[in-house]
Amino acid sequence: MTVIAAGAVVVADRVCRPGWVSIASGRIIDCGSGAPPSAADDQFPDCVVVPGFIDMHVHGGGGFSYTDGVADEVQRAAEFHRAHGATTTMASLVTASPPDLLRQVRVLAPMTRQGSVAGIHLEGPWLSAARCGAHAPALLRAPDFAEIDTLLEAADGAIRMVTLAPELPGALEAIRFLTDANVVVAVGHTDASYDLTRQAIEMGATVGTHVFNGMRPLHHRDPGPALALLEDPRVTVELIADGVHVHLSLVRQVIHSAGPDRVALITDAMAAAGLPDGSFRLGTVDIDVVDRIARVRGTATIAGGTATMDQLFRAAVETLGATDEALVAATRMTATTPARALGLSSVGSLQVGYAANLVVLDQYHQVTAVMADGEWLALS
Repeated sequence: MTVIAAGAVVVADRVCRPGWVSIASGRIIDCGSGAPPSAADDQFPDCVVVPGFIDMHVHGGGGFSYTDGVADEVQRAAEFHRAHGATTTMASLVTASPPDLLRQVRVLAPMTRQGSVAGIHLEGPWLSAARCGAHAPALLRAPDFAEIDTLLEAADGAIRMVTLAPELPGALEAIRFLTDANVVVAVGHTDASYDLTRQAIEMGATVGTHVFNGMRPLHHRDPGPALALLEDPRVTVELIADGVHVHLSLVRQVIHSAGPDRVALITDAMAAAGLPDGSFRLGTVDIDVVDRIARVRGTATIAGGTATMDQLFRAAVETLGATDEALVAATRMTATTPARALGLSSVGSLQVGYAANLVVLDQYHQVTAVMADGEWLALS
């Protein structure tokens, strides 16, 4: 058994000051406030312990990509994000040709089963050309049920989420088809109207992909998809809260209006995360990173993120006022809410029976230590 004591521990929906967590066989067996019932093996008196972050939308990091279909790169990208506290990550794929997408899924499926990633997120190819962002326009297409069947069969349960644009021919039927296959459907990269987005939600869509980004903007006479996603209590909205994709004042407003139980902070990180500025690729699209902002080469179009989940956690706490209430809200948005949105069990919270995935943050909310399945990770 391992006992961890800290100056603060976010346990379920409260901050314990001080607090402790007991771990055995990779699981949390007890936790609470005050002094631990037995001597602590690891003590962090000036730190806060939170659940391991869950990034439900990420393409790579540390110079490595989930989108290239190379197993070693997948593993190293996941390790990079774990070092920044994201003990659970999805592998988000961008638009690709049918054979390339199938090849990537076939690489990621066994890596999902072995636990390197939590599952596959298909962000494309069934997206709007008008709101495609960094997706290759020539490779976009309407949902094809034969292709969907082939991908689901190859994934053998590893495809956990699909982003699509509901205005495409056959998209509403595809939403029902995918949800019947136990796949979470997200609305994103869309030029859909408010009413059509509501139809997509009625058909089973439960996530808004990086809301405001890659979708028709909010207008007082034409509210578009963002409002439909934000106002429906059945929908979890992703936010890239890096201060680049969405102004932090709007991030604060969304959290206040929708609540942290419906907001999932995501990085949308690409391989450039953690690296200096330079030239990169996202799928088949050339990307330039200048001042940590990724853009499609030769355009002003933002292309994915370069932040990590620990940075988003810090930004959320600071944006919400650096209180215990802000700590709890940031914990929900970086762990509890994405776990629930994806249907992941036994992760996303520090409570008895859950996986011993946790992050130790110093007084500035910088990562001090990370534990995954009860084992401390070696941080560089």
